[in-house]
Amino acid sequence: MAVSAKSSPLSELRIALPSLPLRLQEVGRFVAANDYDATTRSMRDLAAEAGADPAAFTRLAKAIGYSGWDELRAALTEARRPSQASPFSARAKGRRHGPNADVTLITDKLEAEAAGLPRISAHAIADAARGLHHARRIWIAGYRSCRSVAELLNYELRLFRPEQVQIVGASGPDDLDLGAFRPGEAVIVIGFMPYTNASVRVAQAAYHAGATLIAIADSVTAPMAEGADHVLLFEAASSPGFFPSLTGALAIAQSLAAVAFSLGGAAARKRLQDTEARLAAASTYVSERD
Repeated sequence: MAVSAKSSPLSELRIALPSLPLRLQEVGRFVAANDYDATTRSMRDLAAEAGADPAAFTRLAKAIGYSGWDELRAALTEARRPSQASPFSARAKGRRHGPNADVTLITDKLEAEAAGLPRISAHAIADAARGLHHARRIWIAGYRSCRSVAELLNYELRLFRPEQVQIVGASGPDDLDLGAFRPGEAVIVIGFMPYTNASVRVAQAAYHAGATLIAIADSVTAPMAEGADHVLLFEAASSPGFFPSLTGALAIAQSLAAVAFSLGGAAARKRLQDTEARLAAASTYVSERD
């Protein structure tokens, strides 16, 4: 059963509560009253706070039609997303009151960011990095706020593969690069909801060209992830604040670069050393002093 079919998981949960066993009713009421925590905290942490067995959360999810807790949690996260017409302002909450309100917001945000990182699949990143290692050329596309992630990944990869990595649209109109995609190359597209039309066009061009498509996205249903060879998921919507989180996307980008470098072996190390020597000769960095 697809998560997208569950448009209102909290409503479904509340409707199902009277028919559930007493213990599952208690867990269900806890989830309904703490739906934000349910999307950001581990099942074990939730169980400890609710005074329940972690397995009860899995049983609850299955009792209301989900395959397990992960699918229900994903549906709860999806339900919290704002409409496309107001993707940022709809996330904004009124300023909290109290002497430590601002500190509490920051603490909640940092905790949410930290909770999302362990849920990133290391195996999926390693598989994608192997695709980068074998690619003759690597293209990277990130628009609007995702441009920063694209530029970081471009910078790190070019330290040891300077002739083979390029940001889409960096040297001219995007459509010229889209027409240059070839089989044997890799195209990385980064995005989160609301998705840009440009990112979808890049992904579709990569797919039709037969290039390896790697999507760094917040959902498997992201339009720029359709047909991708690798989908690397990060959590954007679970963090509080008016703007979605890019922390997971940055972590994925840096992990991709680290593994691609490792796979490059002695050749990659030599290219990195050559780059460092050139930077030193150009006095790029402030000299260390005794």
